[in-house]
Amino acid sequence: MNIIIWLIIGGLIGWVASIIMGTDGRQGIILNVVVGIIGAALGGWLFGASFGTSTINQGNLSLSALVVSLVGAVVLLAIVKLIRR
Repeated sequence: MNIIIWLIIGGLIGWVASIIMGTDGRQGIILNVVVGIIGAALGGWLFGASFGTSTINQGNLSLSALVVSLVGAVVLLAIVKLIRR
């Protein structure tokens, strides 16, 4: 059951990050989930220690974990946008 919640929350985070970065029309549901999960891992690696929180990948569904995961997903999309140009 935990993996289903992880996929749903990862998809929502990826979707919100794609709206923020303006790439919502170019990616589907699967890519939103991938961006959300990988972005959460990136956010935990970059910002987790700074904010003293874990991410959704570690089973934490607090507001700080969601924010760190969202910031990581936005950073991931910014890197992908930079590479594609």
